Amino acid sequence: MSKENKIGSGVMLNAYPDSIGSNLSGIITMLQTPEFKEVFSLFYVLPTFFNSDLDRGFSIIDYNLNKELVSDADLIALDELNIQLKFDIVLNHLSVASPQFKDILKLGDHSKYKDFFINWNTFWEGNGTMGDDGVIIPKKEFLNKLFMRKSGLPVLKVLFPDGTEKPYWNTFYQQIIYNKISINDLNKVEGLTLDKAEQICKKINSAIQENKDFTTINFEDCNQYKNEIITIVNQNRTYLGQMDVNANSSLVWDFYEETLKKLSKYGCKILRLDAFAYLHKEIGQSNFFNKPGTWDYLDRIKQIAQKNNLLLLPEIHAEYGLHLHDEVANKGYQIYDFFLPGLTIHTIENRNSKALLSWAKEIINKGYKTVNMLGCHDGIPVLDLKGKEVNGTYNKGLLEDDEIEYVMNKILERGGRVKNLYDPSGKKISYYQVNATFFSALGESEQKLLLARAIQMFIPGIPQVWYLDIFAGKNNYKAADKEGSAGHKEINRTNLTIQEVKDSVNRDVVINQLEIIRLRNTSKAFLGHVKINDTSDREIDIVWKNKEHVAQLKVNLQTHTFNIVYTQDGIEKTMYF
Repeated sequence: MSKENKIGSGVMLNAYPDSIGSNLSGIITMLQTPEFKEVFSLFYVLPTFFNSDLDRGFSIIDYNLNKELVSDADLIALDELNIQLKFDIVLNHLSVASPQFKDILKLGDHSKYKDFFINWNTFWEGNGTMGDDGVIIPKKEFLNKLFMRKSGLPVLKVLFPDGTEKPYWNTFYQQIIYNKISINDLNKVEGLTLDKAEQICKKINSAIQENKDFTTINFEDCNQYKNEIITIVNQNRTYLGQMDVNANSSLVWDFYEETLKKLSKYGCKILRLDAFAYLHKEIGQSNFFNKPGTWDYLDRIKQIAQKNNLLLLPEIHAEYGLHLHDEVANKGYQIYDFFLPGLTIHTIENRNSKALLSWAKEIINKGYKTVNMLGCHDGIPVLDLKGKEVNGTYNKGLLEDDEIEYVMNKILERGGRVKNLYDPSGKKISYYQVNATFFSALGESEQKLLLARAIQMFIPGIPQVWYLDIFAGKNNYKAADKEGSAGHKEINRTNLTIQEVKDSVNRDVVINQLEIIRLRNTSKAFLGHVKINDTSDREIDIVWKNKEHVAQLKVNLQTHTFNIVYTQDGIEKTMYF
């Protein structure tokens, strides 16, 4: 079988480089064991593979190998295992620690990268009013069209070398860190004695330590130096953040060209376009998948990808009723099946296959090329299942709102955490995702997890398998709590040691999952055609056929039991679960 065919039919592992052991070699060691032989043909390596600083890899500094986690030898070993690679390019943003943004902070208006990122005030000039904080507030009719990932305006104010503050567009995470100062930092303040400098340092550092506003400090008989001192404190600050790039800049497209070429050399075959729907920005339009600008950018990226033999996978989270998945598929792209996780939980918990099989039939009838998953590095999508009003007409969702609420509440009852979306005023407008391991979301029932895995393996598309789900990983509340308000995702990102993997591979839930996944990865039946046989809503019957090769899944949802009948070397065999 050619590698190209394997990309079209095999099973994909999904993990961070250090999800097993301490670096990528740990996962390779696992894949080299007899238990994992022929289980996976593809590997979606998350972007801590590259140099990054936030959001577990999705704040890219540069696309060079992260030498702490990845080596050239690892790439050779994966190739020898016939494992094809999938990577991310985060199209919408780069880290404040990227060479491009650091150049702006160093050189200000003289930086060649001054327009590589989006100066918020420059973008909105003439289309809003200046706020008291020096940030333009867009006109209401424009502001109301913005899709917010956090409360407040999506900006990070950074200090230029000339002492001015500039607001830059920042859709996702941002933080200003005020660092403690030393007496040496105050040496440039003429007239300030050593004793006074020491007292001022203590006051300022105490305020920084306690997260208080240092600008309100009374410096008493040194107040004449206050402005100069505050300037020094500000100059000493650092930033964390994912800064939106300006796709109107030719330098940004030069960067994309360079990056895709580099990823291809690493062995990338599938390229996931993270956050691409936020890239095109235009006054008077939404900042999420506005048209035709987003399509124009996607076409340009596709041309670069084709030169580097890369298959694109755009990442889009949107309500089913918006039918964006349909539009993207009709343009010839593979799409993410973000509907399957919630539908699978709904099917198992309600013992009803109607909604799931309706979606599966749509995949077949419309010829969608999908990548699906159960668990992943992110949350379990719920917003994606909803209906949506479009141009005055309501398009139904895959589930009704009360059914979605039931799924979400069931996961929350079992310990899940919530991620929300906001309007421009900072008001929560919707749940976005619920964060939990898929095992915990199913009430930590091993039988339900096996059933979910079997359903995934028989639904059309490339199955992507989260490493932690293989081992029936449970919610990690300690890790989530440790990261505070932004720690919801860590509930499902527990790193495993090599020893923990060795201890787990003899568990029935692991052995049985690997057996089901291996069948999906190796059986030629899955290179053929799929048919969903008519049954009651309490059953599932899916059969794949390719000449003499057959694989059939039969499920009794009342009991959550199932069997898989398949042919191997001309002999019919059955797995019972």
